[in-house]
Amino acid sequence: MEPDMKLKYGNEYQILDLPDEVPGIVLEGVQTEAIINPEEAVAEALRNPIGSAPLREIVQAGESVCLLVNDSTRLARSDLFLPVLIEELNRSGIDRNNIFIQFTNGTHRPMDQEEMISIVGQESAGLVDMYNHDSRDADQLVFLGYTSFDTPVFVNKRVMQADRRILTGSVVHHFFAGFGGGRKALVPGVAGWGTICQNHSLMFDQNARSGVLNGNPVHEDLVEGAMMAGGDFLLNTVLNADKNIIGIFAGDMLKGHNAACEMVEKINGYKLDKLADVVIASCGGYPKDINLYQAHKTLDNALAAMKPGGQLILLAQCRDGVGSALYEEWAGKYTDLNSLESALKANFVLGGHKAYKVAKLLQKGKVHLVSDFDPDTARHFGFVPAASLEQAVEDVYSGNHNLLTYIIPQGSIVVPHYTG
Repeated sequence: MEPDMKLKYGNEYQILDLPDEVPGIVLEGVQTEAIINPEEAVAEALRNPIGSAPLREIVQAGESVCLLVNDSTRLARSDLFLPVLIEELNRSGIDRNNIFIQFTNGTHRPMDQEEMISIVGQESAGLVDMYNHDSRDADQLVFLGYTSFDTPVFVNKRVMQADRRILTGSVVHHFFAGFGGGRKALVPGVAGWGTICQNHSLMFDQNARSGVLNGNPVHEDLVEGAMMAGGDFLLNTVLNADKNIIGIFAGDMLKGHNAACEMVEKINGYKLDKLADVVIASCGGYPKDINLYQAHKTLDNALAAMKPGGQLILLAQCRDGVGSALYEEWAGKYTDLNSLESALKANFVLGGHKAYKVAKLLQKGKVHLVSDFDPDTARHFGFVPAASLEQAVEDVYSGNHNLLTYIIPQGSIVVPHYTG
């Protein structure tokens, strides 16, 4: 590794300076060049899709089309591909007045107009109507039936009233759904609160983990719900750490998504034959470390590379604190993992599920947290507070420099898989 390595922390950096004797290895994803002309590549993907007829052969003149688009918590570069997608629909006989954007808020808060424009770009915002989704508003929802997992599928009524539904988004690893993107634009993206809670309650299954689709009940339940709603076409992107598009996948809702997942695993999955004594991981800076709720992704990935009983140094600024009132409530209410798990299984609550996941991860070893939390707050959530990366390094290596160490600069993206 390079000396005095810079690791992102919020919008700034902290310097990693390890003792010379420490055996350090940097874990990074495969470096992939950005697509030079993404707009042209999107047009090509729409006309030569995966497992599907071209988009212009699917839609019919006069039909209404719903474009399902990520909200502010998921970057997909919608600003680049939406103008191309809308133009292709126009050329296929779909008037722009018959096209609308439905944001896939899931359980997240609604966005204001400025946020919407920042996501889709000024050009697209000026062409079509845009709507938030509210998973708690029963008047917005229509019931479609039950999945084989007994999940009641409620989906946004406006989405279901459209003649065609086009799923867009980006694909990354997901800590219990296997991968994001694809079917998630419909469920949980525009699903009801009860639908989302029931689906997420399947996360206790041992196959509900990052990078796993086959046999993962969360994923399979999502697919069943999305199939009930009906996705006519998919356009998913894969981004690099610089937020540039490196992959575009269009076509069948399932086949296109599977192809994107294969690329994500290839570039960001990291096979290990040995676990480390120490892992040092940055979330990758803002907004990936905006709060503890988001930083959990890096915690999950980094601990997958660490020996049981090892030590992790986690850089997560958490400028906005915890990020979930329910997370705070559940983390404060239950002082041991067993009681937290029992309570969650009896009454599954979004936010509580994150408190459980973090508490379970912290059983694996000691986690030194470099953050903006005051020391007492960090301890309250189960972490060892560190005032700086320098202090954490001093604490971890005091008296022993012969500790196999993995450094993960982009901890929210790189996903280690132990094969030993």
